Amino acid sequence: MVPQVYRANGPDGAIGRGQRIHLQLWDTAGQERFRSLTTAFFRDAMGFLLLFDLTNEQSFLNVRNWISQLQVHAYCENPDIVLCGNKSDLEEQRVVKEEEARGLAEKYGIPYFETSAANGTNISEAIEMLLDLIMKRMQRCVDKSWIPEGVVRSNGHTSTDQLSEGKKKSSCSC
Repeated sequence: MVPQVYRANGPDGAIGRGQRIHLQLWDTAGQERFRSLTTAFFRDAMGFLLLFDLTNEQSFLNVRNWISQLQVHAYCENPDIVLCGNKSDLEEQRVVKEEEARGLAEKYGIPYFETSAANGTNISEAIEMLLDLIMKRMQRCVDKSWIPEGVVRSNGHTSTDQLSEGKKKSSCSC
């Protein structure tokens, strides 16, 4: 098995909040042998679609480990993650209950979708959710990077009353 790379259709990439963004989806099929490869890519990624197989209990049990790996190796401390239970079209083969999966997503404070690669159910919605989370994070970082430390921002205006001389601009962190 070789990791797959999917790129957004067209030369301009995907559109998120009216902005063009470069989108790459890496599919390692949960293979442990790609662990060193995946951790290298985690460092450059701003968000993750974390999929598990609804028909495979072990796949679901591995989610906690994958989230832990993302938190350790990702670009930022609390990366944007969308959890997807895939193969929702195979209801009669399902072994992971929706309540279980939703509970795990709630525990980590991440969105959850039940998806099907076979029929396309919720694929676009999950990707759009991830893009929206990333774009919101980027906007917060841009907003912070232009406001000097100590400045209070309210209603789109800044107040320099609290700004001390010599303070540097705040740095953006994830």
